[in-house]
Amino acid sequence: MPISTRLRAGFTVAAVAGLALLGTATSALACTTDDGRAKPVEGNATTCAQAKVPGDLLGAGDLTVTGGTQKDKYLNVTAVGEGVTVTAIVVKGGPGFNVYVPGERGMSATPPWEKLRSPYNRGDQLPTISHWFACGTKTTPTKPPVSETPTTAPSQPTSEAPSTTPAPTTSSVPGGVTSAPATTTSAPAVVPAGNQNGTGGGLANTGFDNAWLFWVAGVLIVGGGALLVLLKVRRRGTN
Repeated sequence: MPISTRLRAGFTVAAVAGLALLGTATSALACTTDDGRAKPVEGNATTCAQAKVPGDLLGAGDLTVTGGTQKDKYLNVTAVGEGVTVTAIVVKGGPGFNVYVPGERGMSATPPWEKLRSPYNRGDQLPTISHWFACGTKTTPTKPPVSETPTTAPSQPTSEAPSTTPAPTTSSVPGGVTSAPATTTSAPAVVPAGNQNGTGGGLANTGFDNAWLFWVAGVLIVGGGALLVLLKVRRRGTN
């Protein structure tokens, strides 16, 4: 076999061997994961743009989580805040990071999302998490306006004293109706007892003249006095 032919055959074998070794090395450097929900990506990412996922970085208070520290291998998301929509969760560890998209690859659209993890390392071992972040959107929930109803105090009943003004009386006269106030009738004044019908006494009038009684009384008094004087004179004469 000519020398040129031998050299050509040697180069061909070397090229095939080199390609085989390159393929083996490439496969050894590729990221793998045992989690079917995740898409493993080689390299590092700290922002949503670097991970090539939509949304903005969410804050620590937007998700309720357990684990996920540098001593943990798993991250659990139990809830998201009000008005928060998660578009992706990135978990970094080892040679690359896993991208989790809610609602895709068998991942539920709503939490809880449990045992999120990073890709395998070169020795096909699950490494601890170096860091993680979530991307999404936030909207401020709108509250319905509070209708302010004016408070009206209940009206208090007004107590009105009945009117004591007498109602006017009406009388029909030719040419129309004339209103006149009611007539108030007053009792006649009491006349004090005195000299009535020429009695001259202070006694009330009984309907007959009683002046003769004074004359009779006067005669009796005078007669009684004279009788007493006569009796005394006789008694002295006897003695």
